[in-house]
Amino acid sequence: MRLLLDENVPRPLHRVLTTFVQQHEIVHLLDLDGWSGIRDEALYPKAAAEGFDAVLTNDSRQMRRPREVAAIAASGLHRIEYPQKHPGLAGIGMAIATVAAGLPCALASLHEADGQRLITLRGVDPTPASRLQIVDPAVAPPKFWPSAS
Repeated sequence: MRLLLDENVPRPLHRVLTTFVQQHEIVHLLDLDGWSGIRDEALYPKAAAEGFDAVLTNDSRQMRRPREVAAIAASGLHRIEYPQKHPGLAGIGMAIATVAAGLPCALASLHEADGQRLITLRGVDPTPASRLQIVDPAVAPPKFWPSAS
């Protein structure tokens, strides 16, 4: 399967995917001459004409814009979306985790699909309570923790 990463997909995510997802061709839009800055209404038909099977994007607003939705539908391409709302290292880490965990299943599903599919990968919850467990051993010592005497 040929997967096109939209312009809004960070380069570090592309590097991770091409390292670990080797049975598919994964191309970043920014690596294609003349593709940078192309509007989504033109991107989908162009990608389909160039032999791509799917587009990975983090543009959640695409599906709320009638012309873009029409272009996606007419292209026949699969669309895979992932959430990325947080900046910096935490944001790229959550994007990598979300896509790395979900993309293999998404690609397997697309391989079996008998038509166009729209997939949203579920995001990693960034709240500290769901990402971290912090134990103060002075307050709640784990089993076998030596006591401070």
